[in-house]
Amino acid sequence: MPDWLEHSVQVEVPVPIDQVWELWSDLEQMPRWMKWIESVKVLEDNPELSRWHLNTGGLQFDWHSRILKKVPNQIIQWESVDGLPNQGAIRFYDRHTSTIVKLSVAYAFPGILGKIMDSLFLGRAVESTLQANMERFRDYAIQAQAQKQEVGC
Repeated sequence: MPDWLEHSVQVEVPVPIDQVWELWSDLEQMPRWMKWIESVKVLEDNPELSRWHLNTGGLQFDWHSRILKKVPNQIIQWESVDGLPNQGAIRFYDRHTSTIVKLSVAYAFPGILGKIMDSLFLGRAVESTLQANMERFRDYAIQAQAQKQEVGC
């Protein structure tokens, strides 16, 4: 039975929630701000399923993910259906002129291996990478908003 390791990070994005939602809910754009995600492809015949490829430079994982819950401007919740066992949710909190974006991710490693790796280095590396990803997303959203405003002028 695998042990699940979980991490949560958040960032405040100085962009209105509808724009933040629009950017994040386009899953195929995630490699722009998610360091280890090399590609995401939403399946044409079933848009609730997507194929993910993670590459950390030394480890590579592939999986299909299914959207379990999607409420606009509130939450996207998912779970893997094959490959790397993972699940999580991205939540959005409206602050009128800004948005709090909170990412919770859990992934599984078999037995004691996961606990050892998590306590030694994996947990800190994953959490710091996820936080950096959220900060890259914030910068990406700010840039996208600025470009949208330029076009709208």
